[in-house]
Amino acid sequence: MFEGLFQPMHLIIILAIALVIFGPGKLPELGAGLGKSIREFKKAMSDISKDIEVTPAVKEPKEIVSPAAMEMKKETASKETMEAKKETVV
Repeated sequence: MFEGLFQPMHLIIILAIALVIFGPGKLPELGAGLGKSIREFKKAMSDISKDIEVTPAVKEPKEIVSPAAMEMKKETASKETMEAKKETVV
């Protein structure tokens, strides 16, 4: 549908219509305004990207525990639990 939309002949026709509508005195002003607005937009986008922190937060590595150490922790926890029960009973 839009295959040949921006062929050179089409662009010349669009430019001629713009010249008729706005006149030869206004076209340079319109072009300058369009260029200025594009520059301001790019500047604002780069300022925003500078303000935003782009480095991801570094997570603390998880502690790697061997199976033997886990077993020792379980035994220690169960001993402490049993001692606490004895103290409450006495």
